[in-house]
Amino acid sequence: MKTKKTRGFTLIELLVVIAIIAILAVVVVLTLNPAELLRQARDSNRISDFATIKSSLALYSEDVSTSTALYGSVGYKVMLSGATTTSAISSFNTAATWGFLGGETAVATSTSRAVDGTGWLPVNLNAISSGAPVSSWPVDPVNSGSNFYAYAATSTSPGTWKVATKMESQKYGFNGSNDAVSTDGGNSTGTYEQGSNVTGL
Repeated sequence: MKTKKTRGFTLIELLVVIAIIAILAVVVVLTLNPAELLRQARDSNRISDFATIKSSLALYSEDVSTSTALYGSVGYKVMLSGATTTSAISSFNTAATWGFLGGETAVATSTSRAVDGTGWLPVNLNAISSGAPVSSWPVDPVNSGSNFYAYAATSTSPGTWKVATKMESQKYGFNGSNDAVSTDGGNSTGTYEQGSNVTGL
């Protein structure tokens, strides 16, 4: 009686299949570019955060005050890794401002995000008659190095303000398919800006 032999894959066949899978994996990674997708997701979050900040300050301005109380001290304030830094407005748009911050005063993250006027945005949202529209001020998704949220304001009446951040992705960056930095009306092509005065600060 003859026994039936079962034939398996040869080494060459297995190597060919592995090579095809490897090529397909490389093509998928190059096409999708997961690192860029993560940068795009963070940029989308930044745009959403700034919309929240803008609407919160607009509500405060309408309900509580249109005077200097909205704008806090003259200068700019940045939120970076649980610390706040205050400096002169004149350096707000300079390259040195982004990534080189000296003299941070370390504070608890919960304090620096507080909406009672002590946070990195010096506005007391609790004074709004319907209550604070947000429980804490948003911070940059990375919030380290040159990725942080910054705030600038004047104390003249009526005061003006703006918030700014850097975009990471090609899509939302300068001349990208969803360019946010050159279409925000601001005076910097390197940062995304929102506020009541995005060109004068």
